[in-house]
Amino acid sequence: MGFAPDDRRLRVDLLTREYPPEVYGGAGVHVEYLARELRSRADTRVHCFGAPRQPPYAEPGVTAYPEPAELGHANAALRTMGVDLAMAAGTAGTDVVHSHTWYANLAGHVAKLLHGVPHVVTVHSLEPLRPWKAEQLGGGYALSSWCERTALEAADAVIAVSAGMMRDLLAAYPAVSPDRVRVVHNGIDTHQYAPDSGTEVLDRLGIDPGRPSVTYVGRITRQKGLPYLLRAARRLPAEAQLVLLAGAPDTAEIAAEVEELVTELRGSREGVVWVAEMLPKPEVIQILSHSTVFVCPSVYEPMGIVNLEAMACETAVVATATGGIPEVVADGSTGLLVPIAQAGDGTGTPLDPERFVADLADAITELLDDPKRAVELGRAGRRRAVEHFSWDAIADRTLAVYREALGG
Repeated sequence: MGFAPDDRRLRVDLLTREYPPEVYGGAGVHVEYLARELRSRADTRVHCFGAPRQPPYAEPGVTAYPEPAELGHANAALRTMGVDLAMAAGTAGTDVVHSHTWYANLAGHVAKLLHGVPHVVTVHSLEPLRPWKAEQLGGGYALSSWCERTALEAADAVIAVSAGMMRDLLAAYPAVSPDRVRVVHNGIDTHQYAPDSGTEVLDRLGIDPGRPSVTYVGRITRQKGLPYLLRAARRLPAEAQLVLLAGAPDTAEIAAEVEELVTELRGSREGVVWVAEMLPKPEVIQILSHSTVFVCPSVYEPMGIVNLEAMACETAVVATATGGIPEVVADGSTGLLVPIAQAGDGTGTPLDPERFVADLADAITELLDDPKRAVELGRAGRRRAVEHFSWDAIADRTLAVYREALGG
């Protein structure tokens, strides 16, 4: 297939579960900013899950698809597949479909078959490396895995968000040819994510800007490793606050585990602030800007946009040395990486959980005890984010993948 005719721009249809205001993780952030940058380069349409967007989130070219009412009581994976079929029908007339996460992969694959267009898949995570999702989806985990495998093995091009993700992809799916895979990192808007000296958000939430603070931002899932941070927090200096912007638990089991650990911490130390609802970006930015240390205790993280967000706010990062994180956080220069020996069963579980917790606590304490160094690492982190992870460059690289898929 060749390029779109010269008298019109290339049409690209992005397929995603998440899109503003319903953004819960890195994949949603990626699609939001990629779509914004692509609009100046191509006729860009977005197909997302959920109810029709209302102002200020209603945008031309954005179509939302609710779950079919007939599947209201079905397994979550079946409801997802129902949305995917409607999405595939909605892409008629496109030149390229580009799906993100297993939730939209089937839509991209069906659109490829139905409309005869190339399908590009961006891999933000891999189902075989998240076996704990069987706890969340039950038998639906087999369906989510099938959707992902089917789409990846038939895709015209695959984008991995890190070199680590590419290695994992090729190991998990040997039928995918390395020739079809390209690495395009996630990015960060360093104009939006920038240091904020205000304190009104901190004052409202009860965070003392005069005390050191350790901050976590993320969903409550097994892969994000929050329980390890909560156990490490027992060992932190008493004057340090722990700020948790953590919600959207995957399962009732992990929700209960986190609730119990937070309650225990609050019984032994002051300054534990837990915000379960999703905060607007400007509020998160202010909290990050005043944090002494941002912590990413993930046991599975293909890239980790949240680390870039903290770095752009000039906050030192302590993160697990796993997945694509070392491609973002420069150990000793923009933060500290915590070593981890992990099980080879796909769960990412630390082989020695107590050692990992102790090492995590030691790295955080090292920066709490040396605030001058933490400031230096934070400033270096922003420089790295600005120089290496702009969305403008990422959109250009993604467009080049589309051209390859089209045979250009």
